[in-house]
Amino acid sequence: MDLAAVLAIDILFSVASLALLCAGLAVIFGMMRVINFAHGEFLMMGALSVIIFTDLGVNLWISMLVISPLVVGVIGIVIERVLIRQLYGRMVDTLLATWGLSFFIIGVTTTFFGNTTRGLSAPLGSLQIGDYRTGFYGVFVIVLTVVVLFVSYLALRYTRAGLVARGTMQNAGMASALGIDTPRVYSITFGVGAALSGLAGAVLAPLSGVVPTMGLAYIAKTFIAVISGGGAVLSGTVTASGLYGTIHQVVTFASTPVIGEVALLASAIILLRFMPEGISGRWFRRGM
Repeated sequence: MDLAAVLAIDILFSVASLALLCAGLAVIFGMMRVINFAHGEFLMMGALSVIIFTDLGVNLWISMLVISPLVVGVIGIVIERVLIRQLYGRMVDTLLATWGLSFFIIGVTTTFFGNTTRGLSAPLGSLQIGDYRTGFYGVFVIVLTVVVLFVSYLALRYTRAGLVARGTMQNAGMASALGIDTPRVYSITFGVGAALSGLAGAVLAPLSGVVPTMGLAYIAKTFIAVISGGGAVLSGTVTASGLYGTIHQVVTFASTPVIGEVALLASAIILLRFMPEGISGRWFRRGM
């Protein structure tokens, strides 16, 4: 029974961490149809921001939950205005541009901070469950992910800003005719997606370590989850994260992490073979 409880927490953590990693990409790709190959570097910048500001004496939680999302969000707005704004509607061009951007960010980060792994100790200590012990920080990540997704849902569904953002993404011409500053909406939406990516990188920094190329470990699985989720930004991504996170953790528990990654990829191939429009294309057509 104790082992089952620990395994359940590990599965929930796997699902929550994947959903949190996907949140920013779901906004940028799911809503804006921008293929952001620099998503992994946004995660890395969030993680690196925690290291930098913590070293400067700022409280860990403020660095993690406030400063890192703000820093990456501002960087995202600058990138949108300088680079992405010229490429809307040209998906292949945005793919190539953000691919190059990812190399540029890695190069700049390596030049200034080196190519060594830097880490933080996970706070909050451990949780004892019978004869087993697990990190309490994992429970925090689960709770935070639920809060972030719930707040995102409320913001998109019930606020004027969320309505304007969704309307602009669906029909920018009509939104502009109604007097909405569509370039500003695109810029803010991209910044919000970048900020969510920065938050994910910051939160997972104590568990993964920080190195300029750390984003490469996440980019494939996040794109797989978002694409498998389909057109519904939140419900599709959450459902896909739940499926893949569970498969990955169960197979990892029964074998090795490498086999777990292979199982995740194999399940994605099977799912997209039978549901090419993604999970929400089959079950959440009117979802968000």
